[in-house]
Amino acid sequence: MGKTLLYLFLLLSFAAQSQIEQGTYFSEAIGKNIKKYTKNSQKAYAEHNFEYAEFLFDSLINNVVNGSYLDNFKVRKLSGRKINLYKFKKPLYLMTYASWCTPGAGEIPALNAIAEKHYNDIDFVILFWDSKENVRKSTRAYSSKIHIIYVDEKENTHDHMVEVMKHSLGFPTSFFIDENKQIVDVRRGALHPYNEKYEISFELNYNSFLNGISLLKKLNDDDNTRLASKKNP
Repeated sequence: MGKTLLYLFLLLSFAAQSQIEQGTYFSEAIGKNIKKYTKNSQKAYAEHNFEYAEFLFDSLINNVVNGSYLDNFKVRKLSGRKINLYKFKKPLYLMTYASWCTPGAGEIPALNAIAEKHYNDIDFVILFWDSKENVRKSTRAYSSKIHIIYVDEKENTHDHMVEVMKHSLGFPTSFFIDENKQIVDVRRGALHPYNEKYEISFELNYNSFLNGISLLKKLNDDDNTRLASKKNP
């Protein structure tokens, strides 16, 4: 009897340790909290309490999402070929998007400039929730250093991960993910009017992207100087 209890204790201890080492996946972490967050967030926006809405988002990210691991799921390249998201082996900058989102004048050029400079160290990926036809029309301006993938929800009506990732945080949303697929941070896009002048839009987006990828790699002196000058004009 004593040996049986000892065996059960060791088995349970090993299982608990294994679960800690494996960590929690994004879909699991967000799934436990998203209903309450959505309810409170929608109420805050309805009452025009935008500051509280942002507080709720930041709390969800910092206390629930960060530290979880990105689920692996199938996506399509523009060629139509299916691949697993884990195909990308470098630290990952993943932006979720949709063809009906209207980028600011400098958003895509700023991301292109960042990707051209840092693609050797980071995989830049734009994930569209849309059909192949719409994605093709919306991605012509992106650099070849940026990977364009898409998920057509009509093909994935029973995919829990697709449902959770698409409908939980909205888009565009940026995920900063290390080489072990652990989520380091999640951020919304740079907030500014979409009719902002190109130069201002470019600068705001460039520094927003640069600040994000600084979580994934050590930036060189030129990059750090640009960030410092933006923070301390």
